[in-house]
Amino acid sequence: MSEPLALYIHWPFCISKCPYCDFNSHVRESVDQDAWRAALLQDMAHEAGLTKGRPLTSIFFGGGTPSLMPPAMVAALINAAHTHWGFADDIEITLEANPSSVEAARFADLAQAGVNRVSLGLQSLDDAALSFLGRAHSVAESLDALAIAQRHFARVNIDLIYARPDQTAEQWDDELRRALSFGTDHMSLYQLTIEPGTRFETMVRTGQFVPADNDDAATLYDMTQSLTNSAGLPAYEISNHARPGSESRHNLSYWRYDDYIGIGPGAHGRRLNNATQRHKKPENFLSAITRNGHAIAGEDPLDPPSRATEALLMGLRLAEGICLNRLSRKTGIAPGALLDADAVERIASLGLLHRDGSQIVVTAKGMPLLDAILPEIVAVEAEPSA
Repeated sequence: MSEPLALYIHWPFCISKCPYCDFNSHVRESVDQDAWRAALLQDMAHEAGLTKGRPLTSIFFGGGTPSLMPPAMVAALINAAHTHWGFADDIEITLEANPSSVEAARFADLAQAGVNRVSLGLQSLDDAALSFLGRAHSVAESLDALAIAQRHFARVNIDLIYARPDQTAEQWDDELRRALSFGTDHMSLYQLTIEPGTRFETMVRTGQFVPADNDDAATLYDMTQSLTNSAGLPAYEISNHARPGSESRHNLSYWRYDDYIGIGPGAHGRRLNNATQRHKKPENFLSAITRNGHAIAGEDPLDPPSRATEALLMGLRLAEGICLNRLSRKTGIAPGALLDADAVERIASLGLLHRDGSQIVVTAKGMPLLDAILPEIVAVEAEPSA
């Protein structure tokens, strides 16, 4: 049986740039759809030539705002991917969408194109919060879009951002309970983080608002786990919740350290023990396609310690944890050399980690402290460059 292979397609364009966003997104007055269709197809063909014989388990259209793509372009990319690789029988094909009326009007055509899962960026169920977050839609508009999405797609995810400035526990309790009542099988619930280079970073630096206190954010996190567990959508990753069996297969490919192809501006990929990155600026991406037949800006071999470290950092975010024996087979590093045994024992004694044979799991108590736990227990170090 061949190893899983996923495909990520990045559409870099947005109507406007949200103040919290540090993704590779760009605002342009006009977009040459024909040129972009041809460029993405060419970029895909280059990668397909390197990874033949491995059917795709998932495709993810991210951005940017991929729901702005013409459905015919989405269909062309899906069809080309099927021709190049073939599909697993139960392939998951996700597209990120803003919940605007304009984009919701495309949902039927996107479903016809082959998309079978949509991820809706609701972000909040409060109009004042949406304005603060720089979102162009209203709550009413987003709920209309959600209803349309649930008619056309068997699987729907909704994104919400919490731990916003001055957000109270009562407000988040009401908002999350309302969101859970919509009946989606997956929810991505992110605490607001102030990322470098964003407009929010500038606003915080100049005193325009104060981020949520860490203790308050921790209280909201605990509340989130309690409410989602009670509703049957437990966390399977620190910020992602799903009914059992409805987890995002594509994101699991990242966290389980499987190979994935990344095409489109700024897209990262991991295939054949190499890390790839595409040119980020849209114009540079198109120029590279014309010049080279692909848009790879960098391709770096990943040595076994680097692969092991990244796999541990990703896999321990999952509620299922990580199997050290499986990781050892992937990297050639002995299971006992992957983690600091003394640190694991010490942190496990605090109830923050659990070890069952070769399986290491960060407990529910430990998950809020994940960023502090990981550097303590990960033992492997990258090999020095030649």
